Formats: sequence, structure tokens, C-alpha cells
Amino acid sequence: MNNKPKNLDIQCAELGRQLANISSMEEKIINAALTVLEEQGPYAMFLYLQARHNNVENAISQQSLNFLKEVFGERLDGASNILEAVKGLAENLDDLLFARDLLRTALSYARYHLKAKGDGTS
Repeated sequence: MNNKPKNLDIQCAELGRQLANISSMEEKIINAALTVLEEQGPYAMFLYLQARHNNVENAISQQSLNFLKEVFGERLDGASNILEAVKGLAENLDDLLFARDLLRTALSYARYHLKAKGDGTS
């Protein structure tokens, strides 16, 4: 794992910007994802996106996977998809909760980016 300190808030903001720039992304999708994340956790959120918002799910999942791999490093080297990565993180409750908090922050930034662009609908 890289020994260089990371500013995780800035990384969450960057992921949020990337998510907001996904074609067809709407604020209501971000709001729904945040709700599922809060109530059921990361695995359920990605399943929800796959089931209800498959037009943006692949991009969200891939960008989130890249983000989590960067944060957790070697722990997720073998993960080829986001659900596999979340299952790997679930082996350690602290890691799973930390990932949930990071994703919540990134989705909040995505919502703000959408509002700033005027593309989101409340």
C-alpha cells in the first residue's frame, strides 16, 4: 500500500464529481442510492442501482471500485467487481463501515456537483 498520506475528503469530492458527470445521472438517483446506503449498506446500494438504474450503475460501480481499491489498496487487489469488493470489506466491520462513510461522503458531493451544474432535480 502506498505510504503517502491521502486526503480522503478530496478523494471523495473527486469521486463525487466523477459520479455527477456520468451521462444520465440525476439527483434523484443519488438521493435514492444514499437512502439505500444508509438503511441497508453498500452491498444493497449497488444491488439497488443494478436493479433500478442500470443506465448509470456500471459507471457508478466501476468508479466506486477504483476509488475503494485506491483507499484500501492490497485488500481489494483481487476484486473484479464492486459487489465482490464490498463482500471482501465486510470481512472486517470497521472496513465496511469506513467504506460506507466514504461512499456516503462521495454521494453527497455528487449531489452538490449536480446542484451546482443545475442538472439535478430535487
